[in-house]
Amino acid sequence: MPDLHDLSALEQARLVRSREVSPVDLVDHYLDRVERLSDGVGAFVTVTADAARAAAKTAERAVTDGMDVGPLHGVPTAIKDLNLTAGVATTLGSKVFAGWVPELDDHVVTRLRAAGTISLGKTSTPEFGLPCYTEPDVAPPARTPWDLSRSAGGSSGGAAAAVAAGLLPFAQGSDGGGSIRIPASACGLFGIKPSRGRVSNGPLNAEVSGLAVMGPLARTVRDAAAMLDAMAGPMPGDPFWAAPPATSFLAAADRAPGRLRVGRYADPVLGHPLDPQCRAAYDGASALLETLGHEVVDIPRPYGDELLEPFKTVWSVSAAGVPVPPEGVDHIRALTRALRDRGLATSAVEFNAAMFALRLASRQAIVATSGYDAVLTPTLAQLPRAVGGFRNDADPWADFDDQVAFTPFTAPYNMSGQPAVSVPLHWTPDGLPVGVQLVGRPADEVTLVALSAQLEAARPWADRRPPMW
Repeated sequence: MPDLHDLSALEQARLVRSREVSPVDLVDHYLDRVERLSDGVGAFVTVTADAARAAAKTAERAVTDGMDVGPLHGVPTAIKDLNLTAGVATTLGSKVFAGWVPELDDHVVTRLRAAGTISLGKTSTPEFGLPCYTEPDVAPPARTPWDLSRSAGGSSGGAAAAVAAGLLPFAQGSDGGGSIRIPASACGLFGIKPSRGRVSNGPLNAEVSGLAVMGPLARTVRDAAAMLDAMAGPMPGDPFWAAPPATSFLAAADRAPGRLRVGRYADPVLGHPLDPQCRAAYDGASALLETLGHEVVDIPRPYGDELLEPFKTVWSVSAAGVPVPPEGVDHIRALTRALRDRGLATSAVEFNAAMFALRLASRQAIVATSGYDAVLTPTLAQLPRAVGGFRNDADPWADFDDQVAFTPFTAPYNMSGQPAVSVPLHWTPDGLPVGVQLVGRPADEVTLVALSAQLEAARPWADRRPPMW
């Protein structure tokens, strides 16, 4: 048998159900790897070894007692440190919250536990999830296992680093401007940003912009689809509800997508150039789609540069919504402070105008691309940066603008609420992964999953492993 971490999540779960592998064995195997490797890639901020081992014993008893268990029963995972976990520290990537232990779980945590997955702890995130690099004060920087001098991206950087380094088979992430797709590209993973309302952000999240959603990071499309099945579903009181899919996402991964019409664009944003390797990934994906029988059509970029300022306004108000205690203000990062100060200075009228601009542009873009089953773009405009390469405490707005140049293609689909994925189809000559983004029609993750699975079958990537594997 291969090493346990060589197996996909669904393969591990199948072995658990057949009693060939115990959940205890899986948890111990991954905890050993976490202990040895986590700090080197900046994956975990908190490890809950005792709780994970206790949950593994409970999962093992369920199998030996002949209970009906689900497709992910007994498989390890972890929760992003932005999500509430009852009895487990939730730092939000900030030393201001380093001692905070919530009394309740986010609904997504409850759903993943109900699916039988076992959390090993909390994966690292930048302060309040605001930047696209994961270098918090409370944990080592998250690094892509493909080149430890480079960032894993963010804000789900710890989750992506953990999966790419074989510390987890899959992990929960969240995405408010690209925070699943960015680290998926940097770490050679498949990541799904679901539709707005697909996964509940309750019970406490009161963020009103609708930008942020939660989704999976995994090495295979089928694993990500199964994890999304476990996470998905509205809860009473949710402000957004996505139309239910016609089939499970896992079933979608096992069906042919049919011949699709795919629009594509890679126009420069704000004049920023596209790295040649990102262009090569985009062109290679276009050619692969055509080889598979799909129609690929060049389209105009459906979003204009004028949306950056209203997005900054909305992002800043979201930053200001984090309840930082007065005594903690002096301890937040320079970028966090700049965003927070702008948010606190924004009037209700200004915020409403910014939201109107984003939503009007989103409606227009959805109409403009409605004749396509999917839209292809680069995921990132540049290769992963060196660790520390973005941070600019002397000029935090230069830091922010540098991030925009790095990842100009992801945030528009947080604005529109459409599902989007990053697919790892390309590696540079020196071994860095480069993802491409596919965007679906509103509430149509099913088509994206089916298409991504077809691409994976045509150009498999799961057997590519970083040197530290």
